[in-house]
Amino acid sequence: MSNDNAAPRGQLMVVATPIGNLGDLSPRALSLLGDADVVYCEDTRHSRTLFSAHGISPRHRLQALHEHNEVAVSVEVVDRVARGELVVLISDAGTPGISDPGAKVVAAVLDAGLRVSTAPGPTAVIGALSISGLPTDRFVMEGFVGRKAGERAQTYETWRREERTIVFYESPQRVATTLGELAHRFPARRVAVVRELTKLHEEVLRGSVLEVAAIVGQREVLGEIVVVLEGAHEQAPVGDDVVSAALEENFERGMTLRDAVAHVVDDLGVAHRETYAMALRLRDNGRA
Repeated sequence: MSNDNAAPRGQLMVVATPIGNLGDLSPRALSLLGDADVVYCEDTRHSRTLFSAHGISPRHRLQALHEHNEVAVSVEVVDRVARGELVVLISDAGTPGISDPGAKVVAAVLDAGLRVSTAPGPTAVIGALSISGLPTDRFVMEGFVGRKAGERAQTYETWRREERTIVFYESPQRVATTLGELAHRFPARRVAVVRELTKLHEEVLRGSVLEVAAIVGQREVLGEIVVVLEGAHEQAPVGDDVVSAALEENFERGMTLRDAVAHVVDDLGVAHRETYAMALRLRDNGRA
């Protein structure tokens, strides 16, 4: 295999950059950043830091490309590639176009009949999935969960039947709320909350959704977060502790005994008679 990192001119190169640890920049990506006629990036200040850390001179080649100007800049990129320039596209972290600007530029260059290639590398999606401990053979990437309650509820409803492992991004400000909502619907599913991947304070919280939601709800969570959620499948019998915890959570939400039982039966697929009997015991013990 050739070790030649040089790329022919007259093409767009989509280049992955580190998501945290600067040592993850590949030799080929480093070469392309140095050889490019122009480098389009989300934030020129952020990218100057990357260039400086690796001893690369920007030489006035850094140009901003973000969600607000992507359509307009696509025309410029097509023109540059058509003129025979080597154009590199990067994002602030990871692979461009994956929940970051870039997909529209790639489509525009391809529609013009021009060449697009890649120097693959870091991506938070694959990194988090690979260390989640959950099935990796089939998965779906959902980006960021919607901000509005109605949007989230609709998304969760599709996840009820989604058999593939589900990967999504979440902000530190909303992750506790999102996990709480998921715990109400899928308490027994396994989940991995991956925080600050490849960085100094990297952390992975693994367990049932109910368990991890309880941990996250009691502490401050900072940094970049990827959540990996187990898909739907035929579950092993749900333990009494899970059923009891789900019932108590519904009681805390102000549900009547009848509604609490109905929700747990629907969410966990457990028998109504046993669940109702457990709810009565919880009520008699003052836990409802």
